[in-house]
Amino acid sequence: MEDLQRKYGFWTASAMVIGIVIGSGVFFKADDVLIASGGNLTTALLAWLIGGSIMVVTAYVFSQIATRVERVNGVVDYFEEAYGEKAGYLVAWFMTFIYYPTLVAVLAWISANYSIGLLGLESGVWWLSSIYLVFFFGLNCASPVLAGKWQVSATAIKLIPLFLVAGVGIISGLISGQTVQSFSETAQNVPKGGGLAVATLATAFAYEGWIIATCINAELRDAKKTLPKALLLGSITVVVIYMLYYLGISGVLSNDEIIKAGDNAPVQVFSIIFGRLGGTLLTVFVIISCLGTLNGLIMGSTRGMFSIASRDLGPCSNFFKKVNATSNSTVNSALLGLCLSAFWLMVWYGNFAGWWGQFMDISELPIAFLYVIYISLYIFVMRRFDDLGIFGRFIAPFLAGCGSLYIIWGAVQKDMFIQFLIITVVITLCGLPFMKKK
Repeated sequence: MEDLQRKYGFWTASAMVIGIVIGSGVFFKADDVLIASGGNLTTALLAWLIGGSIMVVTAYVFSQIATRVERVNGVVDYFEEAYGEKAGYLVAWFMTFIYYPTLVAVLAWISANYSIGLLGLESGVWWLSSIYLVFFFGLNCASPVLAGKWQVSATAIKLIPLFLVAGVGIISGLISGQTVQSFSETAQNVPKGGGLAVATLATAFAYEGWIIATCINAELRDAKKTLPKALLLGSITVVVIYMLYYLGISGVLSNDEIIKAGDNAPVQVFSIIFGRLGGTLLTVFVIISCLGTLNGLIMGSTRGMFSIASRDLGPCSNFFKKVNATSNSTVNSALLGLCLSAFWLMVWYGNFAGWWGQFMDISELPIAFLYVIYISLYIFVMRRFDDLGIFGRFIAPFLAGCGSLYIIWGAVQKDMFIQFLIITVVITLCGLPFMKKK
């Protein structure tokens, strides 16, 4: 078996954190957060701040773990170190079969949705979603280095419209008085909200993905120094950008207009500021942003089954732990990731086709389940990291744990939570027969 080469540096790791997190969520969830907040901008901004604070504190705790544990696949390695090989195996199984492919499927759909809108077509979103899946899985198999360069480039490109909306929107909003009006007037005729916890859960999707940067720790140069810095720098940068961006939108559109525009709100803002051509240009930026996030998620997904097989666990471990000698990529593991992503894309399609009766939000529920895993790791830090000070060993993990519980509480209130919990348990149990080492 070939070894994975240390082909990535600090900027690729930072770009994964920023590039995976800043993708569709900031565009896709802006109206959802406001609706869950009852149309109140102050509550919505508080939700964004709480969600961001949870991410930063969590990333800080994980940065401490990353300085000590460096193996094959980030969070799986950490859980294995904390609770043993079998526990790590179950986490890897969850990440491979549920977490990665659900988010990949949703991101492929969102990317296709914006692309179809740009082309002015009324159909074809599901076909284009499938094409995006195949293309980016293929890119990561054929050239992981090129995929890493695309990640850095897409991250740089996607920041341009966010800074433009933030800067121009905030200034124009203060001049016109729209910002003050947005803070003082709650949106009317708002659909059923859910409160601050549900609003914070909605931001969780927009803030999610930074943990996937840990999946390439075996391919990072000087990973024990590079990864912690990337986690902290990336997470703090994201929170600042999101808060400024959301203020920028609220300086151009009223709360009612944001809710009415839905996912199209950022395009409307750009059209108002820069004209119709500007709106079209923003859509292009949004698509690049989404595809950058999709690529980052797929970088994690291609290594999912590999992280299991490299420990000589799981079905057909010799097959899935092979590394392609030419491209230095985990091709066999990637093929399984593609199939699983296609399955969850079908589940996502079922929501819109009315197959389930209610909406199974696989863009948020798997994230909440991951936070259960995080809580176990916070306990591990408190128990074992006796070389840290009081803040690093106790206060930060405690605050991160409180944030995780808050996210989980929001998920419990979602439609089909129980059904998704049952599905998750069943899929995880399916991995038990393959737990023994070969």
